[in-house]
Amino acid sequence: MRIGLDFDNTIACYDHVFTAAARDRGYLADKGPLNKLEVRARVRALDGGEQKWMALQGEVYGKRMKDAALMPGVADFFTACKTRAVNIFIVSHKTSFGHFDENRVNLRDAACTWMQIQGFFDPDGFALENKNVYFNNTRLEKIARIADLDCTHFIDDLKEVFAEPSFPARVVRILYDPISAAPKNDMYDRHTDWKSIEHTILG
Repeated sequence: MRIGLDFDNTIACYDHVFTAAARDRGYLADKGPLNKLEVRARVRALDGGEQKWMALQGEVYGKRMKDAALMPGVADFFTACKTRAVNIFIVSHKTSFGHFDENRVNLRDAACTWMQIQGFFDPDGFALENKNVYFNNTRLEKIARIADLDCTHFIDDLKEVFAEPSFPARVVRILYDPISAAPKNDMYDRHTDWKSIEHTILG
């Protein structure tokens, strides 16, 4: 078994980070918690919203990466995989720098530093090998990497990844969809929490 996982919004949770960053920029007027999709919709609705959203992403995935949290249940999944000696690969569509990021923070370095702090590479933590982390410039490069790694399963929060014609048919497609935003589809196996994913893959 060779399990591939997306990184952003699959392993790392940014809901609270996007909300805080958008409020600091004056993009949100109301109070209360929001998820990333809600923040995205509201920012994109502003004048110049697409550029504002891209700049916000650069800030969150770069300067504010340290504020991200592990998705609930993902630590247990990694621990279960470690116990069973299951091969794990992180395969992410992440460029080196964000669009319109005035801070020019290297997003890949920020993600790796965050993983190190979270214990991903610690033998007493998740014991993930550094060489099993792959960042790709485009979605198609990401999919090619999944094929090259001969993954048996891949977990992603974006259904669009699974819809790409080049996505390898032999790979079991698992959609992580905590707010049930995606429709049911025979293309993928949809799950709203990591415990359900763990049970489905590892039993």
